[in-house]
Amino acid sequence: MVNLLFHIISGVLGLYLAVKFVPGVEFQGQIKDLFIIGIVFGLVNFFIRPILNAIALPLRILTFGLFSLVINMLLVWLVADVLFPGEIEIKGIIPLFWTTLILWLLNFFFGVYHYKKRRKVLIEE
Repeated sequence: MVNLLFHIISGVLGLYLAVKFVPGVEFQGQIKDLFIIGIVFGLVNFFIRPILNAIALPLRILTFGLFSLVINMLLVWLVADVLFPGEIEIKGIIPLFWTTLILWLLNFFFGVYHYKKRRKVLIEE
């Protein structure tokens, strides 16, 4: 449950940071729409990405894990351009790459934080 919450928070925060700092990422709408898109991205990231990672395991092994970047870029593109067309617009592959990198870094840091917090609780018990 906490892991799902971290995915949603990183989705909302990552999309907000991408809209603010990545040239080529534009958002037309209200801030609540950005939260909804971030929540949907967090849910997609939590439920669909593990399935795609399992299906693409041979490609991920052959590319030493770099195919995971392609999977993440596909999911960002799916949420931004297919599920919410016109609300958030990512113009080109370079802004898509930077948006994906921001989202990946936030997921990574939230995952490390959750692991350290969980490890600390287990050690204290």
